[in-house]
Amino acid sequence: MTIQSILGAIVIGAVVGAIGRLLLPGRQAIGWILTIVVGIVAALLGTLIAQVLGVETTPGIDWIELVMQVVLAIVGVGLVAGLKRGSGTRA
Repeated sequence: MTIQSILGAIVIGAVVGAIGRLLLPGRQAIGWILTIVVGIVAALLGTLIAQVLGVETTPGIDWIELVMQVVLAIVGVGLVAGLKRGSGTRA
């Protein structure tokens, strides 16, 4: 793994996480670092799922894979925000 691939994963994760967060209705009480982490995980899982399902890799943007990544980011941001909110309300 090179520095370029690590930086690429961070950038893609930030974009996927931000898109997922923007598309999720309501307000999420998580910071930008956690959003990037969720985005990186969503991007990696989306790529893995696309490969398992046999989605072809094409030159340019792989739209099916990108949609999978964004949907996973929406779910991830929602879960993390819900868990964070739930842990802060204990008496």
